[in-house]
Amino acid sequence: MPRSERPRAPRQVTGQWLALGLALLVQGAFVAVLVFSVHWQNRKPEPISAELYAPPGKAHVAEPQPAPPPIPKPQPALQPAPQPAPPKPTAIVPPEPKAEKSDTRAADIAIKARQEEERRKKAEAMRRDEEAKKRAQQEAVERQKVEDRKKLDAKQAEARVRQQRETEAMRAQAEHEGEARAKADRDAQARAQQTSQRAKAEADWIRNVQAKIRGNVTVPPDMSGNPEAIFEVVQLPTGEIIDAQLRKSSGVRAYDEAVQRAILKSSPLPRPERPDLFQRSLTLKFRPTD
Repeated sequence: MPRSERPRAPRQVTGQWLALGLALLVQGAFVAVLVFSVHWQNRKPEPISAELYAPPGKAHVAEPQPAPPPIPKPQPALQPAPQPAPPKPTAIVPPEPKAEKSDTRAADIAIKARQEEERRKKAEAMRRDEEAKKRAQQEAVERQKVEDRKKLDAKQAEARVRQQRETEAMRAQAEHEGEARAKADRDAQARAQQTSQRAKAEADWIRNVQAKIRGNVTVPPDMSGNPEAIFEVVQLPTGEIIDAQLRKSSGVRAYDEAVQRAILKSSPLPRPERPDLFQRSLTLKFRPTD
């Protein structure tokens, strides 16, 4: 007989048992997770005891609490015969006491209130910190402005003092220069006056000397014109004549000799009014008509 004509019943049975085992394994894991979550979220409930009273004439019998059905163990994957699937176990969740629910709600409210208070405190602290930072920045800006104003005032005061000192120095220098110029002008005027006075006194002295010599000159009778003769006369401080030399002739020898004789005859010559005007050597000019 060909292989395609063999019965396939054993392979179908094996697949059913495998599906049954997987279903049982998933149900058990679900129940375990459910029980664990219930025990983790809630406190262990206190046991509840109940007494049952039977009618009169019947014996009192306490009914035991129903126990949850045991979780079936997974069967081997391969069994000789298929078994019907057991009913799905249902987890028994004990009812939560009302007092526990109210306590939990109150605790949640308290936690929320505490968290809100902490957030409010944190926000208030942050606001105070921000205000403190702003005040500190404003105070720093104000202090910087005050420092800058002080520095500017100090610089301006220093500039005013320096300008005042420079002005005083310039004024003092101008006054000093003015005084110096005035003194120089006075000295120049004094020197000019002294020079003028000296020149006048010297001129007066020389005129006196010339007048005395002219008084002793005998002009030749045949003298014509008004020629000029220049002599250099050397004298002592007492006025005594040491020498008389002709420096420029008048062109008339007789007149030149007459003047020379008059010079020697006029010794001693008149002395100056001031001793500082005395000159050892005098240059004298003579003309017949002077």
